[in-house]
Amino acid sequence: MRTDTNSHPSAAGLPGPRVKPKAEPVKLSKLPGLIAISLYMILLAGVMVVSVVQNHREFFFLVFPVLFIAGGLGLLLLMRWAWALTLAAAALLAGLFFWTSVTQHLPYLLVQGVINLVFFLYLVRSDVRNKLR
Repeated sequence: MRTDTNSHPSAAGLPGPRVKPKAEPVKLSKLPGLIAISLYMILLAGVMVVSVVQNHREFFFLVFPVLFIAGGLGLLLLMRWAWALTLAAAALLAGLFFWTSVTQHLPYLLVQGVINLVFFLYLVRSDVRNKLR
């Protein structure tokens, strides 16, 4: 019994398996905004931890630094879940800073709100989303 080792599914007219072309890995240096946002999230986590340690905030607020650090480090690894986490944090923080600025008449919180809004707008760009895993 002979088997034809040269027979290929595409040679017989059948479609062969689809092979996805290897995409070259994205370098983080091509997305400097993600590095800045990651560092900002880690800095925010540090400020929150110091605030809890100095008894300015309740112990429950230590949940947020964990999420900020996870989002910041995940962005450095170009993970899509970290993008979603950081995007939500930037949007919520922008709203919080704008609302607090208006209600308490603190102009420096407007600056923080604008920074978070800029980070949000950077993260929703399609070229940033397409480069995440």
